[in-house]
Parts: sequence; C-alpha cells; structure tokens
Amino acid sequence: MRLFFYFCLLIAPPALADQTADFLAARDAFRAGDTVKFERFAQRLKNTPLEVYTSYYRLRLGLENADTGAAKDFLSRPEDTPMIDRLRGEWLKQLGMKQQWDRFDAEYPRLLNEDTELTCYALQSRRRSREQEALNEARRLWFSGKGQPDSCGPLFEAALSAGIISEPDVWQRLRLTLEAGNVSLAKQLAGHLTGNHAVSPAALESAAADADRYLEKLAPDQMNEGQRAVALFALQRLAKQSPDLAAARWEKIAANFPDAEQQYLYGWLAYEAARKLDNRAPQWFKAAANTPLNDRQSAWRVRAALRAQDWPEVLAGINAMDGQQQHDAAWQYWKARALQALGKPAEANQLLVPLSGEYNFYGQLAGEELAGSPLLSSSAAPLRQGSPEQNQRAQDRLVAGSAATYKPRKQDIAAMLALPGIQRTLALYRMDMRSEALKEWSWTLRNFNDQELLTAAEIARRNKMYDRAINAADMTVNVHDFSLRYLAPYRGALRAHIREHGLEEAWVYGLMRQESRFVTAAKSDVGAAGLMQVMPSTARWIAKKLGLKSYKQSLIHQLDTNLRLGTYYMKTMLSQFDDSPVLASAAYNAGPGRARRWRGDQPLEGAIYAETIPFDETRDYVKKVMSNTMYYTKQFDAPPRPLKQRMGTIAGKTADNQQAIPDEK
Repeated sequence: MRLFFYFCLLIAPPALADQTADFLAARDAFRAGDTVKFERFAQRLKNTPLEVYTSYYRLRLGLENADTGAAKDFLSRPEDTPMIDRLRGEWLKQLGMKQQWDRFDAEYPRLLNEDTELTCYALQSRRRSREQEALNEARRLWFSGKGQPDSCGPLFEAALSAGIISEPDVWQRLRLTLEAGNVSLAKQLAGHLTGNHAVSPAALESAAADADRYLEKLAPDQMNEGQRAVALFALQRLAKQSPDLAAARWEKIAANFPDAEQQYLYGWLAYEAARKLDNRAPQWFKAAANTPLNDRQSAWRVRAALRAQDWPEVLAGINAMDGQQQHDAAWQYWKARALQALGKPAEANQLLVPLSGEYNFYGQLAGEELAGSPLLSSSAAPLRQGSPEQNQRAQDRLVAGSAATYKPRKQDIAAMLALPGIQRTLALYRMDMRSEALKEWSWTLRNFNDQELLTAAEIARRNKMYDRAINAADMTVNVHDFSLRYLAPYRGALRAHIREHGLEEAWVYGLMRQESRFVTAAKSDVGAAGLMQVMPSTARWIAKKLGLKSYKQSLIHQLDTNLRLGTYYMKTMLSQFDDSPVLASAAYNAGPGRARRWRGDQPLEGAIYAETIPFDETRDYVKKVMSNTMYYTKQFDAPPRPLKQRMGTIAGKTADNQQAIPDEK
C-alpha cells in the first residue's frame, strides 16, 4: 500500500491536476448537499490518499441518520488521519444527544481529541451506575467563568440538587463569571442564590451597561453581600475603561466593604492600572495585601515592579506566584535578575544555568548573564566577565547550541514521502486547503522522534511549505537543525531592498519569520497581508511615499512589492524610534503611537520595556523577533552582538518623542 501511495505522489502533472479538480468538485458538492454530483466525483478518488476525505464527507451528509454499520466501518479504518477521530467525536455527540449510551460507551475510549461537551456526555453515561462519582467529576467542571456546553447542564442541576455543588460554589463561580464579564451566565447563577447572597439580574444588567452611572446611583450603606458583589463588578468594569474614574468612585464607597473585599478590588484596580502602565499600580498591589491573585494579576504585579525597578517587589511578586507559573522562563529569568540586584549572585546563577540551555529569548539572556558573572559554576565555567573570546563562546552556546544535528538521507526522505499523511498534507497544500493541511500535518507528526521531525521538516522545505518546516524543526528536543528552524528563503529577492534601506538582514528575517513564517499568501484577521504582513492602509501610504502610481491592493501579495513595502516601513519605524529595533518592532506590530506611549517616565532597559508591553501579542512578538535576530545573525555569519546590547536602553518620555510624526501610519 505504501508503495502505491508513493507511486501516486509521482504521477504525471496532468493526472495530478485531474485528481485535484475531482477532489475540489467533490468537496463543493458536499458543501452544497448535492449527493448525486458528490458521488460522481468521489468515485474517481478511490485508491488515492484523499479517499478518506470523500468517505468522511459521505457520512457527514447524513450523520444524524447514518447507518451504524457504515459509521463503525469508517471508524475502524487503519488510516492514521485526523478525519477518523473527527468523525468519531461528531458521531459520539450524536449518540450522546440521543442517549444511546451502550454505543457511546463502546466508542468513547477510542477518542483521542476530547472536548468538554463529550466529557459531560461521558459523565452522563457514567451517572447511570456511579452517580456520586460522576457528579463529583462534574463539580470540577463547574468552576469556570465561561459557559459550559448543554451536555453539562443535567449534571450541574443534579449536583446542585444533591448539594454536591453548594451555594458557596455558586458564589465562587458567580465571581469568576463577573471577572470574565459573562453577564448572561451570571444572571443564570443568580437564580441559585438567596438571602444575603441574592443578586438582582436587573442590577447586573445596569452595571454592565453603564458602570459609572450605576455606581453614581448606588446607596453604599445599604448593601448586602450580593449587592456588594455587583458593585465590585461595576468597579472592575470601570477600572478597565479608566483606573482614574474607578479609583475616584472607590474612594467614596470603600469604607462600606469589609477588608477582604477591599483587598480584592485593589487587586483588580492594580491589574488594570498596570496594564495601562499607570505608576499607581504598585501601591494598589500593596493595598491588595494577601488577596489571592490569578495568573494574569500575578504577572502584572511583577511587570509593574519591573517598570518601577523595584527589585525586592519583583522577587516578592514572583515568589507569590503558584509553582507552575513561577517556572515559566520569563519569571525564572526576572527572579534571577532580582536576586542579582539584591546581592545574591550564587542563587541567581542556580536559576540562570538551566535556563541558559533553552533556545529562546530568556535562554539567550540567561546565558549572557552567566557570561558576565564573576562566579563559576560547573555549567557556566569558564564563562567569566572578561575577554571577547569568552563572551563569544557564551554567545555561540546560546545561539547555535551544542546539540547534535541530523541530516536525513535519501532513503529517509523516500520512506517518509510514502506515508499517506504526508501525501495528504502535500495534496491539501497544493489545493490551498491550509487549515486541513495543518491538521493533517500535526496529526501525522504527533508521535515522531527528533530524526523523523527533521525529515518531515526537510520535505516541507523542499515543497516550499516553510511554515510547516519551521513547525516541525521547532518541535525537536535533543537533535536539532537550526537552518530549518530559522529558514531564510527569498534572500535574493530581499537583498536589494535591504541594501537600499541600510537594514540589518538578520533583523529583517527575524521579523519576517514572526510575521508570516514565510507564507506569501498569509493574511491576518485584521487584513495584514503577505510575507511582511503589511496592512492595506499602510501599504497605500508607503506606495504614495515611494511614488508607486500604478499601485493597487491586489499587488500586496506580489513578492517583490510586499518586500519593498515592508522593508520601507521597517526603515521608517527604525528612523522614528532612535534606531532601536525593539521600539521599531513594537511599532511595526502594534503601531507607532502605541510603541511611543509605552515608553517609561524614566529610561528602561530594553528587556523591561519588552516585558511590560500591554498587548500580549506584541509583547510575545517583540521578544521572538529579537531572539530570531540572534539566530539569523549566526546563520548569516554576521558580526555578533549580545542580545542585551541589541535590546539597549529605551529612553524615557520627552516632549519630542511623544509627538506624532506628520503623515505617520
């Protein structure tokens, strides 16, 4: 069978084109519900890697009334493809809705990709024989600020009736829903609360619609616990809009709340202030005292302390995180930096040494800290502060790693090309069915070892599926190929534009890798397009600046035009922002106005500026662009510069650097 599939991959282009046309016609007929037309084209795809898709489409056309035998036959197929598990999940949901529990129980253990809806159906089935156990499991799903699937409803109702979900549990979930802004679910939960905990659905609606107006009309000295919960919700909602307004309202009514609720509100006020880079955030976090903070609040407590350069508070904030969050690379690094600042270099190095072995932004920074450390350790030796040779050795360890590399042989490539999952991925990519191709690729690679991952990455590279090549190479654990992790296609097309603007090639590639993974047809949710993800409005502005009179939006995906527009914009941002690649990268992703406003009142270390960017996407983006740049510098044999030096110092706000540039996009 594998030899046949491999032969299929080598079929002549006209036959391949016919197969592609037949598959797309079958898919269109499936979407239109045209069974006659579907069968005509599906028959032509027998004995091809794509036949499993047409078999799936056939069953989906009538899944609600599908013959059990036909469904079981499909689910018993030997192919390793996500389509089988996808149908299994859809079939199980049908069985669950119909309460056909014997059939459900027979198939459910074979499911690989579970979701909450199916989990609750499984608990409904278990409840028939082990009710207490099933309802206890259902209680674990209860504590969510999001709505749960309908299949969970009967379990929750039964658990409430049995007292397994108590009124304090309802109260706790109400708070989670209000924190998440899920007013509709909060109103449903309010029906389970009585007495001092009673919450008015109308009050929730009013607080959600206009928090400031609701608080203005509040009678704070007459509130029970439920009414205080709504007031806290209104204050939290107002703080998201304006910490100033929320703080003013809170000052007038805070005395009417017990200490625990005051501390709870200060935790949220501090969080929203920190995300707006408000200097009052640290003092409000201190006022929150020992109130439990969630992961988001805990992170911003530390970020606020970093902006204030309050190293004791940085350390205290990280130590207060739960164990799992503390072990995130970011917090390991900043904890080490806090320990250094507090005169504890040996303790800092205990964190930096293992972190320096990670191939990421914080691993690179950790290695540089070790290179500059006056202390020796078994892992860091002999990286002392001193000679350029020693610093270069540290940099080589950070950037290239000392891990073994692997290059697949011809027979390895041939064997992997014979895998139906790889063939389906290639076929789906050729048909521009990127979503389906991505799922097929991920499914096929899920149990690969490092050598197999690198073989798959090489196949993807040869087929210009650069994003999938990077994806596979990034997954390796012990054996690596950094030339695949950091692919550099289109160098010839880029070279002239890079020279024209005097840009650093490594930074351009570091940014482009993060923007599009080198997919020329890439398009973001907000409309950014092409290799360099240029926004249409920005593209028009640049085209005007460049005098491209014949420019039209359809050209944004054209390779040379996209590179020309993107590199011009990179140079523009770099020129506007002190020649700082950190600020320019932030501006490229989030806009120059935001990058400008995110400066501190005082100069900030570049890594602190990056760590405290309020937008999650941009914060992650800037770190990865700068980390990517280091790897590309090594790959291009460019003069090395430490990452910390590249990050630089971000000047504080001044009248000049807060002023918008004319015609700025």
